[in-house]
Order: sequence, then C-alpha cells, then structure tokens
Amino acid sequence: MCACINIYSHVHIHLDCGHVLEGINEYKASFVRKLIYLPVLFGRSLQLFIKHAKLVKRYGAAVIVMAFDEEGQAATCEDKVRICKRAYDLMVGPTVGFNPVDIVFDLNILTICTGMEEHNNYGVDFIRATEEVIRVCPGAKISGGLSNLSFSFRGLELIRQAMHSVFLYHNIKKGMHMAIVNAGELPIYDDIDPELRELCEDAILNRNPESTDRMLELAEKEKNRLDEIKAGGGGGAAAKVAAEWRSKPVRDRLMHALLKGIDEFVVLDTEEARLDKEQFKQPLHIIEGPLMDGMNTIGDLFGAGKMFLPQVIKSARVMKKAVAHLTPFMEAEKEAALLLNPNLKATKPGKIVIATVKGDVHDIGKNIVGVVLGCNNYEIVDLGVMCSCEKILDACVAEEADVLGLSGLITPSLDEMVTVAKEAKKRGLKIPILIGGATTSRMHTAVKIEPCYNYPVVHVLDASRAVTVVGSLLDPELKDDFGADTRELYVEMREEHYASLEERKFLTLQQTRDKAMRIDWKNRPTMPITPSFLGVRTYNNVPLDDLVPYIDWNPFFSVWQLRGKYPNRGYPRIFDDADVGAEAKRVFDDAVKMLKSICAGRKLQANGVVGFFAANSVGDDIEVYEDEERTTVREVLHTLRQQEYREEQTQYLAMSDFIAPKGSGVKDYIGLFAVTAGLGMDALIASFEAKNDDYGKIMAQALADRLAEAYGNASTSQRAMFSPLYLHFSLEDSKFIEYFV
Repeated sequence: MCACINIYSHVHIHLDCGHVLEGINEYKASFVRKLIYLPVLFGRSLQLFIKHAKLVKRYGAAVIVMAFDEEGQAATCEDKVRICKRAYDLMVGPTVGFNPVDIVFDLNILTICTGMEEHNNYGVDFIRATEEVIRVCPGAKISGGLSNLSFSFRGLELIRQAMHSVFLYHNIKKGMHMAIVNAGELPIYDDIDPELRELCEDAILNRNPESTDRMLELAEKEKNRLDEIKAGGGGGAAAKVAAEWRSKPVRDRLMHALLKGIDEFVVLDTEEARLDKEQFKQPLHIIEGPLMDGMNTIGDLFGAGKMFLPQVIKSARVMKKAVAHLTPFMEAEKEAALLLNPNLKATKPGKIVIATVKGDVHDIGKNIVGVVLGCNNYEIVDLGVMCSCEKILDACVAEEADVLGLSGLITPSLDEMVTVAKEAKKRGLKIPILIGGATTSRMHTAVKIEPCYNYPVVHVLDASRAVTVVGSLLDPELKDDFGADTRELYVEMREEHYASLEERKFLTLQQTRDKAMRIDWKNRPTMPITPSFLGVRTYNNVPLDDLVPYIDWNPFFSVWQLRGKYPNRGYPRIFDDADVGAEAKRVFDDAVKMLKSICAGRKLQANGVVGFFAANSVGDDIEVYEDEERTTVREVLHTLRQQEYREEQTQYLAMSDFIAPKGSGVKDYIGLFAVTAGLGMDALIASFEAKNDDYGKIMAQALADRLAEAYGNASTSQRAMFSPLYLHFSLEDSKFIEYFV
C-alpha cells in the first residue's frame, strides 16, 4: 500500500501492484470509499489493459491510468492527449463500460531545467494537456507526481518547493484535481520570493530562453547559502571557506586540490613547491610527498565507496598536470646524475601494458582503469584498440611489463583473449594477465582463459578493484598466495560449470527444425512492405542535435561506475539516490555542457550506411539477392536454431523463421545498417590529452558512444518488436523521415 490520494471526502487506499487485483475485495470491505488501483497502461499489451480495466471495474475501484503506450512515455501535449483519449474511449465505451468519474489520468510530470532544450516545454505540455484531456474526456480526473518536475535541483528544497507551488497554481486553474506532493512543505504562492517566483514561472511556462541558466545561477547561490549555514557563518562565509585553502601551506594546498579535483592553481602551487628547496630538495619529493599522500587518500576513499569515479578522474587530471610540470626538471636531474655516475639506475614502479584486443574498438573502460592505476604510481603503457596478439606480446617483452591487461566489449573479444593467453604461454611470458570489459566475466575467465596460461589470470570487475588486484599480484609477500587462491577458486568454478552442463539437455538439429515456427505467409493479413529502395545508401553529417533526444543515459552512468540503488537505479532517478545522486548530477551537468559544445562546434561527425535487399529463407539460412529478380544470390546469412530442451517450449526459433521461405511465393526483404558518431574523435581526444585532462577525454568518449547508439536508436525507433526491420528513408536533408514495418 502507498500513501492515500484523496479523491473523495473519505479515506481511500492506493494499491500499487498488478498482482493484487484478485484480492481487492478483501481490502474494499474494510474501507468506506473507493480503492484506487495503479497503474493501468498500454505499454505491455492492449488485451492486458482491457483485462485490468474490467477487473478494476468489477471490484468497484477507481483507477489511475498512466500516459504510456506501446511507444513509451508521453512527453508532448499531443501524445498525452492522444493516449488518454484512447484509454478513455476503450474504458468508457462498450468494451469495458467504466464510470468516467472513477478514471484518473497521470499525465507524466517530467523534469525541466536539465540543460537540454527539448525538455524546456515539459511544463507547458502538461498544463496544455490538462485542459485538453478534461475537455475530451468528460468526468475524468488529472494527477501527477510533482517531484519529477524539480529533479534538476535535488537537495535545494527552497527552489524545489517553490517550483511545485507555482506549477500547481497554474495547473489547478486548468482543472488539475490532485498531485503526489509533500503538502506540508508547500509554500503559499503569494508568499514565494517575487524573484524566485518569476524565475520558476519563466522555467515552467517556458517563456524565457535564458530561464534554465538563470535558475542554475540561483541554485548556485542557494547552494552557497546552505554551505554558509553548514559552516556556521553568516554573509560571505561560504566564500571565506572557499578562499581559506589558498592561504594554507603549499603542501596542504596541493593535497586539497587533489582531493577536490581543482586544477586551476596546481601548476602555480607545484612550481612554488619546486622552488622551496628546504621542504622539497628534489622535484621527485613533491610527487612522493603531498601528491602521493593525496592520491593515497583518494584511493582509500574510492575503495571505501566514499568517493566516486568521476571525482577520481578529476583528481587524476590535477595529478597529471602537476607531474607534467615537474617532469622536465626531473629528467634534467636524472641526466645530470647519470653523467656523474653512469652505473646509477633509477628505481621504476610497476609497469602495466594495457590493450583492447584485435577486432574491438572500445576503450573507455580500459582508459579509466589506466587512469586509476596511474594515480597509484604504476607506469601505464596503453597500446590503444584493435591490438593484434603479436603487438601485445611484443610490447610486453619490449617494455619489460610486470602485468598485462586485456580489455574488450564485444563477444568476439573473448575468443581473442583466449588466443593471447595461449600465445603468451608459448612465448614463455611469466607475468599476470588481467581480464576486463563489458562482455567478460569471472566464469568465462575461469573456464576459457585461465587454463591456457601458466601464470595468474584474474578477472577484474571494474576500476575500483584494479588497484587492489595489481597490488596483490606484485607484492612479493602476497603474490604467491593471491595467485594460488585465485587459481583454486577458478578450478572450483570450472567444476561447477561443467557439472551444470551435464544437467542441460539438447534436441538434435532435425528435431528442432521439425518444431520450427510455422507462419502461413500466403494468408497473412499483411504482406512484407517493399522498401522505398534496394541497395545501399549513405547518410552522412546527420545533425548531432537530431540524435540527442534518442540518447539512453543509463549506460553513461555505468561508464562512471555510478550505480543507484532501487528505486533510483535508472536515469533520471539516479539523481535522487542518497549515495551517488549528487555526483551523478554533477557528471551529467558536465556531460550536457560538453555535449552542447560538441554539437555547436561540430566536433564530431555522424555518418551512417543503410542497405535493403531482396531476401528469402531456405531452411535455417537467409538468401540475399542481387536484385528484385531474385535469380542471383548475393550472400547467404547462416542463422542458428535453438536446440536446448525446455519443457514448456513448443517452438525452436531461428532468425530465418521471420523471413518468408523461398518457396512461399512471398517476396520478402532484409535491412541492415551501420552507424558511427565518432568521426573527429581522434582530434578531440588529442586536445584533452594535450591538457592532461583525462576527465575530459573519458567524458568525450562516453558521449560519442552515447551518440552512436542514439543514431542507431533514431534509425529504428518505430520498429515492430518481432518483425524484420524495414525503414523508409527520405533523401531530404539526409534525415530519417518515416519508419515502418
């Protein structure tokens, strides 16, 4: 049960789970008035929507209908009205016969002031939709969850509550009946500070293009005010606290800059420390002293979960700038020392060669691991992406590496890692191998890779564990026990894996082919649609601004290892997470700022290629033809058929089942596409590397990754779920105009 929504004058109960429908009568007997059941929506299926509506009606309950349908959440006024009118007609009409006064529509209050222009009209869309839905759906009520509106200002309750009050003030005039809101904290509209009230109205009503920036400026002032209160001071206390660290000794200033990720003064402070020969006789002493002390503290905080990856990357940027400033002086000292004593050898830290294996171009995770390890005084040799086995092993020998790190994101990378491990054994390498990347796992490492090599092979889940693992592998007192324990664990995992395989049953290929999905292609109500063209076309220089609305931000936060806890796992709810929310919001704001710069400056280029071909299936294969005549086979696509036995399964599928068979007389087609948004990335990365800015570099890579996926999402946004993909492209402006199946 959730908090009551007071539609009527008596007590109500709000049920928030589809599994309790059958038990509503039990609850209803205990209450005077209506039960409210949430949610009913189209998103899963029309039949399920009607079924739920009928059950709710049978039990005499009211219902909250969410503005979702098969295409997702309604954001615009038009979509909100369309979905609600459709639901209203189904429920009030003869199909269900629902009393309209028992229908409550949740029109989706969405977040404004995010820095993304397409979000600016969300408040206006809700207000307009409220009025229109009430007009076209007589008797229905309007509701919404108000906290979504102000997610951008998490932690700034003065601003959030003012936004809520202003929003309700305008919506109630349009007929809004209820909202989910902390009413006890809600200020009276007339009591809100006039400046704040005007800013809130500008943002909610989208009547000033500068409203988001002005709200952010106000938010910064409010944050400073709260900082003053926490510091126990009055006016100017926050500024005083901010300035205090600049008056501290240079050692403390360097450590503070590292911990806070402030690079503004680091070169100046590093030079001051270098000139202080009484405190730091050599430049190396600055690195081994305050800089490493600061990085060790950061490492401890990161390992304890008290500091997050974006903060670590920002600290690494400060460290790199300080070291870059000191490096020429250290090299000069080293050369002078070698002239005096040619037999002198400098001590070297552990050296780690890292590489993305052949066939894979993904390197964001690898770069993050490299930065984190570099922050802990390890020397990193980054070979980049698409590295052949020979290149990797040659580098290990030439660099006299202490550890090899292999990274990969796509499935073929797993096989390439096995190849590298086998070849490393043949060459007689005697260094540990680290395995990491999105498709890797400890089980795959244990089963496929570790048996191929005579020395430790360790799967590393993420950057936060890399330092501990490398430290254990290189520590003379720990490495033998750590290696033995890891190998023993992997042996146990292999035994469990092979034991589980014995329990699995498989049908023969012929048995599964006999149970393939059968489609009556000739008598289908609709035939495969003929694409508007056959062959290949390119779509270059697609405007990046057109791709931004299609970005899925959830993987972006995974890159930075920011993971909210239920119910705040996904975007934008992660901003409300008690542990990572504040840092996630800071990183997101940085991302939006850089994204605007990339789009405005055309720093990246998005290109795509699309192909449509005549095709028919032949058994488990798909024949792709040269032209519509279908006499010449251009290519054969081989597909795999399910063979694992499942008791409840009646059909065993292959992708070819979804293409009309060659002998059916039905002309079918297949479409393929490949997209990129990374053209120009090398120059962009180089600009950040020149500034020793790892944070900017990784941010740019993460955004390019999101834009590339957004390009794919844009090109398939209206695809049907279980059908082959057909796209209709217009040549005008090289944009995708219509998508259909």
